[in-house]
Amino acid sequence: MLQKLKEHKFLFSELVKRDFKKKYKGTIIGMGWSALSPLLTLLIMRLVFTHFFGRDIPHYTIYLFCGNLMFSYFKDSTSQGMEALSANAPIFTKCNVPKYLFLMSKNVESLINFGITIVVLFLFCIIDGITFTWKFVLLVYPILTFFLFNLGLGFILSALQVFFKDVSYLWRVFTLLIMYVSAIFYSTSTYSETIQKLFYLNPVYVYITYFRSIIIDGVIPSVWVHLLMLGYAVVVLAIGMLIYKKYNHKFLYYV
Repeated sequence: MLQKLKEHKFLFSELVKRDFKKKYKGTIIGMGWSALSPLLTLLIMRLVFTHFFGRDIPHYTIYLFCGNLMFSYFKDSTSQGMEALSANAPIFTKCNVPKYLFLMSKNVESLINFGITIVVLFLFCIIDGITFTWKFVLLVYPILTFFLFNLGLGFILSALQVFFKDVSYLWRVFTLLIMYVSAIFYSTSTYSETIQKLFYLNPVYVYITYFRSIIIDGVIPSVWVHLLMLGYAVVVLAIGMLIYKKYNHKFLYYV
């Protein structure tokens, strides 16, 4: 895959530029929506949930921001990735190019938006009096593994979307469910120890928790949390790549 990506690096870079420009085409503030959109969501969530959940959670604004930031990246990356094949069918049905390039371009574009929002998060950390430490460097690990996890899920969803058009509707409902079980606006500390462990079955929650642990608590999560994040990423990516490899030629007949 890396070798073919290198061979088609020009096409790949052009796809990323196209997706990025297309997303903000016709808007007034353009890339500013990358930061403004999650900020508006954060404002609404803070107004709505602070009274109910924020009283006992330190740095509740940052707590919300971390959760919303990671979930928004997950939703944007997978939702766009799901449409990667169907939206680019006119290209790969006429040209012999690796189909995963379209998916990867969507994921890189989402990663760029994510990076812009992280800068805003750090500004909020300064305002909220959070001390920056060397441990912030470790945030690279969850970002990298989350990228691979989203990429793998994108492989699976985009393939399913080609064969079953209902997937896009089901995924919207499923992402709503994931949002509510990812502890974005509430703390899991009020639940029993058994329930708290069950939350780790949700990969999005694990990545969110890692971010909060480093930024808010200044604590490095345990080794098993690192292994769990890596495991989610590797397993989902492997499944996605196998699906692409198996059904690569069948995509042409269904798009």
